[in-house]
Amino acid sequence: MSHDLLDPAEALRLIVSACVPLPGGNVALDDAAGRVLAAPVRAPAALPPFDNSAMDGYALGGGAEALVAGSEWPVEGEQAAGDGATRATDGAWEIMTGARVPEGLDRVIPVEQTERLDAPARVRLLAEVATGANVRTAGSDVPAGEAVLAAGTVLAPQHLMLLAALGVASVPVVERPRVAVLCTGRELVDDPALPLASGQIRNSNGPFLAERLPRAGADLVHRETVGDEVDAFLDAFARARHAGATVVVSTGAVSMGRYDFVPQALQRLGAEVVFHKLAIRPGKPLLFARLPDGTLFFGLPGNPISVAVGLRFFVEPAIRAMLGLPGETAWRVPLAADFSKKPHLRFHLKARVVLDGQGRLAAHVLSGQESYRIRPLAEANAWIVVPQEAQALPAGSLVDVWGLGHLESPRIDGSVA
Repeated sequence: MSHDLLDPAEALRLIVSACVPLPGGNVALDDAAGRVLAAPVRAPAALPPFDNSAMDGYALGGGAEALVAGSEWPVEGEQAAGDGATRATDGAWEIMTGARVPEGLDRVIPVEQTERLDAPARVRLLAEVATGANVRTAGSDVPAGEAVLAAGTVLAPQHLMLLAALGVASVPVVERPRVAVLCTGRELVDDPALPLASGQIRNSNGPFLAERLPRAGADLVHRETVGDEVDAFLDAFARARHAGATVVVSTGAVSMGRYDFVPQALQRLGAEVVFHKLAIRPGKPLLFARLPDGTLFFGLPGNPISVAVGLRFFVEPAIRAMLGLPGETAWRVPLAADFSKKPHLRFHLKARVVLDGQGRLAAHVLSGQESYRIRPLAEANAWIVVPQEAQALPAGSLVDVWGLGHLESPRIDGSVA
C-alpha cells in the first residue's frame, strides 16, 4: 500500500545524514563563479582606496564652512583619473570623475555649476558647495579589514565584481561533489542524428542531468549510457568510480520489472540499500544506497519527470549538504485554482508562479503532470509540493513553492492585470 512507503521527509533525513561536508581550497577569482565560499572573505584594502571625485568639476577646500555662490577661485591645477597623489596649496583644481582628490581639498562642485574665467585662470561658483560634496571618501563602500562575504555564499557575478575591486586574487571555496551519471536502458539512443529503430527512444535524461548537476554545484566527472545487463552496469560503475565519482546517479531499472536489475547490481557491489520506494509522485521507486567505500548511489526511475523530481528533491539536497549549505526554505504562495489529489503520496507538480498587476503572487499547476510529459517542465518556472495527507486544496490555499534548482529562486512571470 502506498501509505506504507517511506515518508519523503525521513528519506531526506537519511540522505543528509549520510553526507559529509567537503573540504575547501583556494581557486583563482576567474574560476570562482558558482562556487561556495568555504570561509569568510575580508577586505584586504579600503574601497574606494582613496578620496575621489564623483563627477567632473572643480575640487576645492574650505573646512567646515560652505563656499558661497559668487566666490571666485584661482585654478591651481588639473587632476584626471589615474593621476597620482598631489597636494593643493590654494584655489581650485579641475578634476575628472574618479580622479583622486588632491590632499588639502574636501569637496567638488560640478562643472555645470561653475563659470570658467580667464586672465588669470579662475572659476566662479554659481552655487553653494558644502564640505564633502561629491567626494567618494576612502573606505566609504568597504572599510579595510571588514568581512564582505560570508562562508556559504554562492559566488555570483556581483560578488566577483566586489572581490575584483578589492584586489582579491583567489578565494577559499568548498570542493565540488564529484558525480557520475549512468543512464540505463537498451532502448535509449544518445546520438540525436541517428534515426530511431522500432521501440527506441531518445535519451533525454542524460542531457538534462549533465546540465542540471553542474548548476547544482557538482562536478560531473563521468556520463555513460548502458543496456539492461548487470555486468555492463557494473563495468560502467567501475569506470565512474575510476573517474573519481563519490556520488553515482543512475536512471531506470529500479522498479519491479523483469529488467529492473539495479538492486541486484548493488548487492554484488556490497552496497547498503538505505531505502527503496518513497511515498511520492512521481518517482516512487527511488532508491538510495551507500557503498562500503562511502560512495553514495541514487537510483532514479527512468521517466523524465521522475528523474527531475529525484534530482531536485533528493540528490540536490545531498549536494547542498556536502557543500555545507543549510537546508532550503520554500516560498509560500497561494494556489491560483482548486487542486485535489489522493492522500498518502507527496505530489511534486510542474508549476508557474505569476505576479499580477496588483502585485499578487499565484501558483498555477500546469496541465500534463504525468511523469512522461516533458513539455510542461519546459514551460515551468517552479515546483509546487503538496503534502502527503492533503486532498482538496481550494484556490487561495498556501502551498510550498520551490525553484527549479536548489541554487535558484522561483522565477516570477508577469501577467495582465
